[in-house]
Amino acid sequence: MAASGAAAIPLKGTGLLRMAGEQPQVLVPADKGLSASWIAGLSKRGKPTVYRGKALGNIGMPIGGIGCGQVYLGGDGQLWHWDVFNQLAEADMGEIRNGLHYSHPLPERSPFSMGFYLAKATKAGDLLAAFDLTAFPDTAFLGRYPMADIHYGEFHQIDVRLEAYSPFIPLNEDDSGLPMAILSYAVKNTGSETAEVELAGWMENPVCLYSRNRRLVQLKTDARTGDGLAFFQHSGSDAEGGTSGRPVVVFEDFEKASYEGWTVEGTAFGEGPIEISKIPQYQGDVRGKGKRVVNSHNVRHGENVSGGDAHLGRLLSREFTVERRYISMLIGGGEHAGKTCVNLLVDGHVVRTATGQDANAMSWVNWDVRDLEVKKARIEILDAEAGPWGNVGVDQIEFRDEAVHEVEKLEDEGDFGTIGIGVLGKGGATNAGVRSWKEFAATYFTTEAPRGVAGKRVRLKPGETQTVTFLVSWHFPNPNRKSLSFLEGHETFKRYYAKRFSDAREVAVYAAKNFVRLSQETRRWTETWYDSTLPYWFLDRTMANTSTLSTSTCYRFDDGRFYGWEGVYCCAGTCTHVWQYAQAMGRLFPALERDLRTRVDYGIAYHENGALGHRAEAAQGPATDGQCGTILRVYREHLMSKDSGWLKAFWPRVKQSIRFLIEQDPNQDGILEGPQFNTLDATWFGKISWISSLYVATLRAGEAMAADMGDATFSSLCRTIAERGSRHLVDELFNGEYFIQKTDTNHPRAINTNNGCHIDQVFGQSWAWQVGLPRVVPPTESKKALEALYRYNYAPDVGKYRQSMKDIRGGRWYALPGEAGLLMCTWPRGGSNKAPGEGQEDWAVGYFNECMTGFEHQVAGHMIYEGMVDQGLIVERTIHERYRAERRNPYNEIECSDHYARAMASYGVYLAACGFEYDGPKGWLTIRPRIGAEDFRGAFTVAEGWGRFSQTASKSGMTVELVVKWGKLRLSKLVLSVGSRQLISAIVGNLKAPAVLNESTGEVIFKKPIDLATNDRIVLTFK
Repeated sequence: MAASGAAAIPLKGTGLLRMAGEQPQVLVPADKGLSASWIAGLSKRGKPTVYRGKALGNIGMPIGGIGCGQVYLGGDGQLWHWDVFNQLAEADMGEIRNGLHYSHPLPERSPFSMGFYLAKATKAGDLLAAFDLTAFPDTAFLGRYPMADIHYGEFHQIDVRLEAYSPFIPLNEDDSGLPMAILSYAVKNTGSETAEVELAGWMENPVCLYSRNRRLVQLKTDARTGDGLAFFQHSGSDAEGGTSGRPVVVFEDFEKASYEGWTVEGTAFGEGPIEISKIPQYQGDVRGKGKRVVNSHNVRHGENVSGGDAHLGRLLSREFTVERRYISMLIGGGEHAGKTCVNLLVDGHVVRTATGQDANAMSWVNWDVRDLEVKKARIEILDAEAGPWGNVGVDQIEFRDEAVHEVEKLEDEGDFGTIGIGVLGKGGATNAGVRSWKEFAATYFTTEAPRGVAGKRVRLKPGETQTVTFLVSWHFPNPNRKSLSFLEGHETFKRYYAKRFSDAREVAVYAAKNFVRLSQETRRWTETWYDSTLPYWFLDRTMANTSTLSTSTCYRFDDGRFYGWEGVYCCAGTCTHVWQYAQAMGRLFPALERDLRTRVDYGIAYHENGALGHRAEAAQGPATDGQCGTILRVYREHLMSKDSGWLKAFWPRVKQSIRFLIEQDPNQDGILEGPQFNTLDATWFGKISWISSLYVATLRAGEAMAADMGDATFSSLCRTIAERGSRHLVDELFNGEYFIQKTDTNHPRAINTNNGCHIDQVFGQSWAWQVGLPRVVPPTESKKALEALYRYNYAPDVGKYRQSMKDIRGGRWYALPGEAGLLMCTWPRGGSNKAPGEGQEDWAVGYFNECMTGFEHQVAGHMIYEGMVDQGLIVERTIHERYRAERRNPYNEIECSDHYARAMASYGVYLAACGFEYDGPKGWLTIRPRIGAEDFRGAFTVAEGWGRFSQTASKSGMTVELVVKWGKLRLSKLVLSVGSRQLISAIVGNLKAPAVLNESTGEVIFKKPIDLATNDRIVLTFK
C-alpha cells in the first residue's frame, strides 16, 4: 500500500517540554508514504474483491451457525477444517495462542474426505470433475459474508457457479444457529445441444472419528428420501467384541514416596512423586488416581510460578516387555512436543510420544502398541522446557488390552453424533455407501460404509440454467466438557441445537421445510448490507469478523447460555475486558448479549459489593476496564431493547456495580487510582487516561440509565463525578498532544505507559460515541490525541520500528516486517525504559510492540466519529491489507488465538461511518453519515428489525428514506444532518406523518410514534 509523492499530516507540537532526563524516541516516520490519490480512493465505492489463484488457498470463511463449531468454506468451495467434533486436537493448540496462523496461515485440510462433483453424460460415458482447483483452475471467489459466490468456469460447455452460506438473519439467533451449510450450484448449458448433468456430494463417515481410535465403534449410514430432500446420514454405535480377557497390568501408580525403579535426572521431579494435597492450589484438580502423582512444576522450595516451571529433569523407567495392546496413562501439563512429554523408547528411539494440553488436569492417553508386542521398551518422562507451561504431570501407567475411555458412554463422547448431506427437491437420489465418489450408482452395502452420496440429474436445454441445492448438516451435541470444566453445569451441557433437533437429518428437514424463508432472509440481509454507498472493501472488513460467532470461539448451550473464549479455545470466561470491544453481536443479535449480561455478568459473576468477575466462574476478580465496559454494554443492550423492562429487572445490581467503581474513586474527582487490573494482563497503578476515560463514560451511562429508571439522585451523582472527571482528564493527563499515565511512586515495579502515546488513551470517548453519551473528552483534546496516535503510532513498516525499539523487546507479530499497523504504545517524549517497571521484565510489556486489530478498529471508528475520516479509513484499510487473502485468511483476525473476539470491534467502525445512534425504549434513531453524506445508503439494525437508510442531498433539497426489510420499528424521533433545510413532508406509505423539525439539532419529532413493519417505508423531504 506504500506509495510516493504525498506529504503526511505535518508534525505539530513536538517542541513542548518533556520530563527532565528523558530522551525523545520518535521511531515512527512522520511521512507515512501514502499518496493523496490513494487516500482519496479509500472512500470511493470501488469494486467487489474477487480472489483467484494462490489466494484461494488462504480463504477459510466460517460457514455454520452461531455456536455450532467451526467449518470453513475454502476459496475453491470445499468445506474444510471441520472442528465440529468437540476435540481440542482440532484447534492446533500450542503456538496458536501466539499467533501462529498469522505468519503461517492454516493450510486447507480436513480430518476426513468429502466433496462435490459434476458429471456430464456423453455417448462415451460420464465426464467427471470434482469441484476443486485441479478441474477448475480459473475459480473465482467473491465473499460477501455471510454468503460467498464462487464461479468455477466451464467444464465441457457447462458453466458452474456456487452460492454458499448458512442461515444468517440478524435478530433471529435461533435460525442463525443451525449446524449446517447450504451449497447451491447453478449449472448453465453454454452449448448448442441439450445436456444431461449430474451433481452429487459425497462424504466418508466421520462419526466417532477420534473416539474410534480408543474404543470399538460400529459405523452406520442410512439413506432416505422424503420431506423434500434425499438425505444420507452417518452415525455410529457401540460395537460388540472386545478384549482378550487378559488382566490390566499396573506398571506404575506412583504411590511410593520415592522414584524406586526409575532413573532420576535434574531437579524438576523432586525426590519422589508429590502428594496431591501439597500441589499448589492454583494448579487446581490435577485428576490423579491416588494420593501421589508426578508433577514437574516444582515449587517444593518456595519457588514462584515461573520458578516452578524453570526446573528441568528426566525420569527413565526400568526396562519391560510390551505385552498388551495399549499403554495407557494420565498426562497433563504443557503442550511442548519433545520437551514436556512422555516417550516410549525402543532400542533408545522414541516410538510413541504424548504431551499435555496446556492444562494441569490430566487426561488419559492410550498408545496403540500392538505392532511393538514382545519388544523391550522403557518409558521416559521429560521436562526440558523452562518457560510458560514448562511442566509435565503423569500418573497411573497401565498395560491393557482395551484403551481407557475418558468418557464412559459412547453417546457422551464429543465426536458421537450424526452428519450427512441432502439434496433438495424432486428428483434427488441418495445411496448409503459407495466405494468411490466416481461410483454413484454402485451401492456398497455394509455397516461400515466408507462413503455416502446424494445427488441429482438434470437436463439442460441450450442456454438454460438450473440450480441444485445441497444441505450439509451435523449434530454433535456434547461440547468438550473438560475444556469447559470451570463452567457451572458443564457436566450436562449440550449444544443449543441439540435442544431443537435430535439428529442431523432433523436439522436438514427443518431447513428444507423453511428453505424459502431462510434463504430469502439471509440473502435479503446480505443485499441490504452491500446495497450501500460505502466502499466494498470497507463493508467486507467491518462485517468479516462477525463470522467469529460461527467459530470455536463461541458456544451456545442448551440452557440458552452464550459463552465465548477470547479466541479459539484460548482464555476463558467470555472475558469482560476483551468482549467489551466487540460491537457486532450487540447490534446484530442483541438477545444473546442481554442474556450474557443478566445470566453471567450480573448473575454468576456478580458480587454483593458490585464487583463483576471478569471471567465469570473462571476468574471472579474484577478487571477495572472490563467492569466499565460491561456497564457500558448494559446501556447498549438497554438501547437495543424495545422497552425498559429488561433493564428495570436488574437495575439495582447495575447501580451497585457503578457504585463499586465510584468506591475506587474515593475523592470522587472522576479519576480512578489504586490497583487497576486490565486487558493487558497486568495490574497498573496511578492515574491512567484510558481507564479513567472509560470510568467517565460509565458514569455517563449510569446517569442515563438512572434517569430512565426514575432515580434522579443517582443520575445527578453520576453526572457530577463525570463532569469532574472530564475536566481532570484534560487538566492532569493531557500533555498538549496526547493523554498519558501518571504513575504511582508507591508501585515502582508496575507495568506502565508513563509518558507514552497509548492506543486506548481516549477509549472512553470512543465508547461514548457508540452509545450516544455526552462527551467524555472535549473535542479539541480528543482530536489532538487521535492525531498524535496517527503521527506517532501509525508505522508504515512495523518491522523497522521494532528493530529500532531497544527498551522493549518481545511481543507477538500481528504485523510482519514490511506491513503497516497502529502500534499499541510509542514514546515520542521518552519513557520507554520505564515501561516495564523497576527491576522487572514482564512478558506483558511486549504487548506495547504489537499491532492488534481490535484496538486498531476501535481507534479507526473513533477517528471517523471525530471527523478524521481519512485517518480512520487509513487505519481500517491497513488492517484490511494485512488480511488480504494473498497474505492470510481474510476471515481470521488473530490476537491471542484465531478468530479473536476483540476484532468484532470492526462493526463499530461501520456504525461510526453511518453516524448511528439508537434508543429503542424511546424510539429515537440517529443516522448522520460521516462518509458520502450527500448520497448515502446503508443498513441499520434496531431492537425488533433491520432495514436500509438512504439520503440524497443537493442544493435544491434533500430526501431521506428509511425502509424496514425485516421485523418492525417504532419511531418517535429521527435525528439527521439536514443543515439549514426545512422539513416539507414525512410520508409513510401514502399517508402523511405529522412531524416537526428542530432546525438547530436536526431532530424530526413525530407527533405520534410511527410503527413500521416489514417493507414499510418513510420518506422525508427537505428544502
